[in-house]
Amino acid sequence: MEAGFLPRAWIQALLDALHRAGYRCVGPQVRDGAIVYDTLDRAGALPQGVRDRQGPGQYRLETTASPRYFSWANGPQALKPFLFAPHEVMWRAERDARGAIRFSEIMPAAEMLAVIGARACDLAALRLQDRHFLQGKFADPYYAARRKNLFLVAVHCTHPADTCFCASTGDGPRATQDFDIALDELDDGYLVQAGSDQGSMITAQLPLAPTTDAQRGIAEQEAQEAARRQTRGLPSRNLRDVLFANLEHPRWENVAERCLSCGNCTAVCPTCFCHGERDVTALDNSHSEHARQWDSCFTQGHSYIHGMTIRADTRMRYRQWLTHKLGSWHDQYGRSGCVGCGRCIAWCPVGIDITEEARAIGGGGGHG
Repeated sequence: MEAGFLPRAWIQALLDALHRAGYRCVGPQVRDGAIVYDTLDRAGALPQGVRDRQGPGQYRLETTASPRYFSWANGPQALKPFLFAPHEVMWRAERDARGAIRFSEIMPAAEMLAVIGARACDLAALRLQDRHFLQGKFADPYYAARRKNLFLVAVHCTHPADTCFCASTGDGPRATQDFDIALDELDDGYLVQAGSDQGSMITAQLPLAPTTDAQRGIAEQEAQEAARRQTRGLPSRNLRDVLFANLEHPRWENVAERCLSCGNCTAVCPTCFCHGERDVTALDNSHSEHARQWDSCFTQGHSYIHGMTIRADTRMRYRQWLTHKLGSWHDQYGRSGCVGCGRCIAWCPVGIDITEEARAIGGGGGHG
């Protein structure tokens, strides 16, 4: 549903329309040398002219003379922290004056949230998170409460990093679904597309002009060029059989010698969903809180089961992560758990490259 062309000078009108509809806007901003999402009230806070340079174990920002706000690939955040909270209290147990224990569930506030600048790879990751947390017999009410009022403004990617490979996974660089509004950013403004009824209600309030063939041609050309510039890629979109046929491949030991088991890759991954739970008791023993927080399959405690650790060394932990992400996710969710964002490559302290390891272990095997 193409809506029209929004001149760059009027981008604030989009934020204003979302604010009037009751949304808190969050968008990309420069914080501590990285692009992160934070509350966004004015368009002037967007990272104008900022580009990212990423490589294995490397991430840095550069400032250019470009008028664009979205000429970068991604930062360490995706959409995951807004829905699957890094830490949240799930219930509280209190002792009354007679010593009886009373339990009360703690649900998140139903906030209306609009995210500006979502990438195609992160929308693909959101679809996987939705399948994990919302589908099946036991939907997660905490995730569902946040997901219900989420408004997504996608921006098609035109400046992939050297670590990006979404074209090989089929998840970018153009967003094709699951957005309320999508933007093609040009030097002088934006091609605006509505993707939902809510999106149409917002775009109807914008000072849009008709798009031209020249504008649409530039947008399409830039999307094609963004895909062409991606030099990394997985050898196949389905590596399940070939990975499980190579569980004793010597490469597992090789990567274990480099891996720090720090969990950075799982923290920045937009699809990882591992978590742990623990109880925190008040010092006066009056109450306790049961909390859920992000965990990683790279930690020792993640595979601890009553007296023993199932995956006691880094070799087994990395193998579990890769075979699950690229292999058994096909059994669970019908596709790989990797959307090609490349974050795990850039934010790995020692620069381990998931595409390199997949090729070393799986080669060109698997099914497309």
